[in-house]
Amino acid sequence: MDSKSLNRRQFLASSTAATLAMGTTVALAAPTPPRKAAALKLGCQSAPTTEAHLKYLARYGVRHICGYPQIESEPAGGRLYATSDELNRMKDLAAKSNIEILCVGPPFLESSFIDREKHPAVMLAQSPERDRDIEALQTYIRNCALAGIPSIKYNMSILGVIRSGRKPGRGDESDSVWNLQDALAKPDAATLTHAGHVNADAFWERITYFLERIIPVANEYKVRMACHPHDPGVPPEGYMGIDRVLGTVAGLKHFITIKESPYHGLNFCQGTVSEMLANPGKEIFDVIRYFGTRDKIFNVHFRNIRGHRNDFTEVYPDEGDVDMVKAIHVYKEIGYQYMLMPDHVPTAASDPAGLQSFAFCYGYIRGLIQSVNYTA
Repeated sequence: MDSKSLNRRQFLASSTAATLAMGTTVALAAPTPPRKAAALKLGCQSAPTTEAHLKYLARYGVRHICGYPQIESEPAGGRLYATSDELNRMKDLAAKSNIEILCVGPPFLESSFIDREKHPAVMLAQSPERDRDIEALQTYIRNCALAGIPSIKYNMSILGVIRSGRKPGRGDESDSVWNLQDALAKPDAATLTHAGHVNADAFWERITYFLERIIPVANEYKVRMACHPHDPGVPPEGYMGIDRVLGTVAGLKHFITIKESPYHGLNFCQGTVSEMLANPGKEIFDVIRYFGTRDKIFNVHFRNIRGHRNDFTEVYPDEGDVDMVKAIHVYKEIGYQYMLMPDHVPTAASDPAGLQSFAFCYGYIRGLIQSVNYTA
C-alpha cells in the first residue's frame, strides 16, 4: 500500500472520530424498503392443456394459464361442459409443472366462423337449442366454482376473426393484415353466412338474452365471465351481412352495462381494441383506464398492431404503434391483477405452430412485468 492511500485512510478515520466526539451522528443510508410487486401475471391461452404443452409453457416462465379440460364425452356425446372432476384433473396436471389454471374456455362460444361452428344456437338465436346450450354453460359455471377456477372466457361472434391477407414481416416471418377496402373488394364480402342479415338490434337482442341468463349464475357462484370483443370492427352497414356491435369502444361500453355485475366483464384484447381506434398509439391508454377503473378487465391479450381502424397489421409486441411499456404501467396504475398473455403471433415456415413466436412474447411480457415491479 503506498503512502498516499495510507494517509487518505488515516484522514477519513480521524475525521469520523472527530465527528463522533462532537456528538454528531454520522448519516448512514436508510435501508431500501422492499418493493411491492405488481399483481400482473404472465399468462397464456394456447392449447392444448397437455403435459407436453404445459412443460413448454413452464420452460418460458409461464405460471398462469387459461386451460382447456378434456371433456370425455365431447364430441361424441356432445356435452358442452366439464365436470368438476375433469376440471380438477386438469388443475392437477398443470400443478405438476407449477402452473395454475386461472381461466377456462368452453367448447362453444369460441372465436369461430358461424358456418363451421358445431354449436351455433346462441348466436343464431335458435330456440330451444340455445336454451339447452345456455343451461350447459350455467352448469359449467357451477363446476368451475366447485373446482376453484375463477373465470371463463368466451366470444359472442358470428364471423370469428377475419383478415384480408398477409404480408412479410421481419426476418422470415409473415404478419396478418386487415384492410377494409381490400376485404370489401373480395367476392365473399357480400356472401351471407347461415346467420343471414344480423343488424345491430338483432345482435344486441341475442347478447342480452344470453347475459340475462348467464350473469345471475356467474354472480351467484362468483365466477368472472370474460367476453372477447369482435375482431375486427366493421362499418355499421356490416360485413357479410353482420353488424359487429362489439367492434367499437362504444359497443363495449354498452355491453358492460347489460346485467351489471362484478362478474360481468371483458377478455380485453388490447390488440382488438387498438384495431377499433383511429390513433391507437394515443387513444388506447384512456380506453384501458375506462374499463380498468370499472373493474371490467378480467384478462388481457397483450398484443400490438401497426396501423389503425380499417387498415392494420398484426406485429410482434415490440414493433407496433402502441407503446407497450407505457401500456403495462397503465395496467399497474389501474390495479389490474390478472393475466397478460400473447395472442395472434406472427408465423414462419420454420415455426408453423408459432411456438418460437410465443416464446419471444413470453420473454418480452415477463421482462416488462419485472421492470414494472422494479419501478414500484
